[in-house]
Amino acid sequence: MNQAIQVLLTVLPVVVMLLLGVLTRKTGMLSREGIGALKRVVMDITLPAVLVGAFAGAEYTLNSLLLPLIMFAVCLAALGLGRLGGRMLRLSSPYAPYMASGYEAGMLGYALFAMLYGQEHTASFALLDLGQVLFVFTVYKVLLTRTQGGRMSARQTLHSLASSPTIWAILAGVALGATGLYRAMGAWGGDQLLTAVTDFVSAPTGAVILLTIGYDLAMDKAQLKAGLKTCALRLVINGALMALMLVVAGFMFPGDIYLRGAVLLMFMLPPPYVLPIFADDPQERSYVSSSLCMLTLVTIAVFAVMAWGVG
Repeated sequence: MNQAIQVLLTVLPVVVMLLLGVLTRKTGMLSREGIGALKRVVMDITLPAVLVGAFAGAEYTLNSLLLPLIMFAVCLAALGLGRLGGRMLRLSSPYAPYMASGYEAGMLGYALFAMLYGQEHTASFALLDLGQVLFVFTVYKVLLTRTQGGRMSARQTLHSLASSPTIWAILAGVALGATGLYRAMGAWGGDQLLTAVTDFVSAPTGAVILLTIGYDLAMDKAQLKAGLKTCALRLVINGALMALMLVVAGFMFPGDIYLRGAVLLMFMLPPPYVLPIFADDPQERSYVSSSLCMLTLVTIAVFAVMAWGVG
């Protein structure tokens, strides 16, 4: 099988599901409430199954514990550089700095990574995601709430973390893997039973995620200039941070091609898709949504290039 066909086998399903998502919006086949329900299924059921399986089967070393902390620091750096770069580019929106940081791993990253490298190697991506998930649920969300005109107390932040199925799935997976319980379950086939369940539950994750993303792909032409500036800002900042993380990952995990792939994909992901929810003003919401649309298309283009390299 030649390389072009191999790339099509990976990329075409992504494009088809995105187009089907666009079609469901244009035809009214699915309502906004229906799409919201599908997103809840992914975030509360199928994605947690992915995370439990990924973290249960991961190898735990000092370096694997340090990596999420480094990723957390990198997310902070991206936010700070976003503030600086937003002023330089005269982006007036208070949400511009947040467009430079945070990564939509849950609703996009895991699906694309599994298509490139297989579900069995998701742990490499999950280690990076752990750091950015903690960042998004703490610093990112607190500052966004203040931008919106509100305040988020320490208790509210902790409640946000404690009520997230994503966080509980990560904790459960880490508990199984780091304590050696997952390996011990192999004595009576328990590890295979857990894998069978998580694989089955997580199977529709990629298709459902891409359908919902396609549904939301819409761009306001009036926001084209600001959106292009935002894309340029994010790509420059995250391109530099990606290069730094590739050096760090290469030093900490030499020869790990899956972690290298995880870094490449992570830093090309769009910012979190929850951002428009925080923008009360219709014009600000239009700016955020249009920028997210552009950055999602960039991610799909990078994914196609990565598929060519992997193929």
